[in-house]
Amino acid sequence: MTAQELSERDQIRVAVQEICPVSGQRLGEHGAPIKVKVGEEEVFLCCRACLNGKINPQHWATIHANFAQAQRICPVMKHDLPKQPKWTIVRGQIVYVCCPPCTKKIAAEPEKFLKQIDDLYMASLQARKRMQ
Repeated sequence: MTAQELSERDQIRVAVQEICPVSGQRLGEHGAPIKVKVGEEEVFLCCRACLNGKINPQHWATIHANFAQAQRICPVMKHDLPKQPKWTIVRGQIVYVCCPPCTKKIAAEPEKFLKQIDDLYMASLQARKRMQ
């Protein structure tokens, strides 16, 4: 799979994730990222060699911090995420929320909220680009 073959949502997620959970290398430096499942969650590896590796807990924490920082707000309540946000997995994607009841609302309309997360990620990526 080439980077062009990734869906728009996956391309956004690759940009937000930034690094490989196994090697810590920047995604895209070793060709097109490889989508894998870790439990219920879908993430990306930097290369085929990492398919045989183990997830580094430090890289895993960085990836989740990247997703939470890019999302910034609860998609249901529209206010800043708390320091220790709750989360749910929706169609393979981690979604952070302010409280457990919000996960039920997201489960009722998953595509609506995933689109909102995509928009939040894009805004974060654009802000990052402006700061460079």
